[in-house]
Amino acid sequence: MEQKNGYFQIRWMNKTAVCRIFAPKEEGVPVSYKELASFLSSQGIYGYSEADVAQAVAQGTDCEIMLAEGDGIEFSGSMELNCSLDKMKITAVFYPPSAKGSPLSYADIMAELKGRGVKHGIKGEVISAFLQEPVYCTPLVLAEGKQPLHGKDARIEYYFNTNPSLKPKHNEDGSVDYHSLNMICHVEKGDKLATLHPMEPGEPGVDVFGKTISPRTVKNRALEYGMNISLSEDGLELFSDVTGHVALTDGKAFVSSVYEVPADVDNSTGDIRYNGNVHVAGSVRGGFTLIADGDIVVEGSVEDALLQAGGNIIVRCGIQGMHRGVVEAQGNIITKYIENAKVFAGGYVESGSIIYSEVSAGEDIIVAERKGFINGGVIRAGGKVDANSIGSQMGAKTQVEVGIAPEKKERYANLQKEIAGIGAEQEKIAPILEKYNALIQAGQQLEEKHRQYYQQLLHQRQTLQQQKKEAEEEFQALHKEMTNSRHAKVLVHRDIFPGTVISISELSVTVKDKRSYTCIERKNGEIQFNNL
Repeated sequence: MEQKNGYFQIRWMNKTAVCRIFAPKEEGVPVSYKELASFLSSQGIYGYSEADVAQAVAQGTDCEIMLAEGDGIEFSGSMELNCSLDKMKITAVFYPPSAKGSPLSYADIMAELKGRGVKHGIKGEVISAFLQEPVYCTPLVLAEGKQPLHGKDARIEYYFNTNPSLKPKHNEDGSVDYHSLNMICHVEKGDKLATLHPMEPGEPGVDVFGKTISPRTVKNRALEYGMNISLSEDGLELFSDVTGHVALTDGKAFVSSVYEVPADVDNSTGDIRYNGNVHVAGSVRGGFTLIADGDIVVEGSVEDALLQAGGNIIVRCGIQGMHRGVVEAQGNIITKYIENAKVFAGGYVESGSIIYSEVSAGEDIIVAERKGFINGGVIRAGGKVDANSIGSQMGAKTQVEVGIAPEKKERYANLQKEIAGIGAEQEKIAPILEKYNALIQAGQQLEEKHRQYYQQLLHQRQTLQQQKKEAEEEFQALHKEMTNSRHAKVLVHRDIFPGTVISISELSVTVKDKRSYTCIERKNGEIQFNNL
């Protein structure tokens, strides 16, 4: 080791303490007046001129300064230990003995470390190097813990498309081909479907005081699968037992042939619940329920029925909900038209027209047929809304919201209420706590029932603070997502009529005049209407 930082040493001249200050070398750190004053105090040296000492330190050169009279007793070398906040490192700063005092020994240093409870990672080589060539007023790492080695989560590798896209083909004449939709991932018997890569556990660490530090908890996974699938002997691979189609629903692999309904879903079939894909050759009549873990394809129409799919829904003719029908898909929904129905999609919605309906999509809503109109109702999209016309000359109440997925927007509103409610609770208990704190500060002993109530209020305050912090963090994240959404826009390829309400994130505007060929988007903190 080489001494680079500046340091100091005390010698006694009769009974007067003399401090010699050594200047730093190269890029070393000069002596700190605060550090020197603290050291002199620890050695019982007082009564010196602080101004003279400060001036000597500030010179930054080798010098000596008379301090004050003292007991003249020589003192040994000393050390100051510091522990890092994570208890993974012990750092020492050594100070020299007086000119005729005794230096620290290896045993002295080890005794100090063990006296502080240091048990692990002591760097004997650093201590030995210091004793051979002392370095003062310089932090040296004397002990260092072992960081834990974090493992790896288990992961599953799938050999099929787990998120198929169903965007239909648009013909040159403006019509949409709803028949050529490749929505099924075909597999052959014996095909490998997935491989499980097992988790790798980590190794614990230990801090300088010998306390074990556990590695991050790794997440284990298992291959989940339905019928017509085999698991390898080692439990790490999935294979298809049949030729059919494969889909992934809520982390579970399914292989099956499509469940075929040869005509309508009606009295002849009853309600249908199937853990794969369903193909209906006819229509789904009013009052019936069709639920599938996979995709649903209806060749006819859907009346006031309930359809729920873990995948996508295609209705080739259209949805006539009669104000009671509900169609829900975790994936996309594609249909000829939507009228008087509630339609919810986790992906996008594509339709030829939407009339007096409530339609929500996590992604885009495309109304792409030749007419392509939205007339009445509430339309919500996490991305964009693209239509030929929106609203009507008759003033049908039409509301279009874009910029954030509908469920996130609802969560955003609920968080505002939640934060306000937590604030109200905090305001209720604050004066009560202030009253108790005043009594305690005055030295008054609380009765047992009051003491318990006080502790209860303290715990409640802490819980409310944590709840508010978490709610505010989630609220700010959603707010940032709303304000930074770049794809949120409304595209109108023909006309948008007066009375239509457009909401982009948290901003809203009512269309006053008929506009044509318009792109409506948020820019510079306001909703703007621009020409396409």
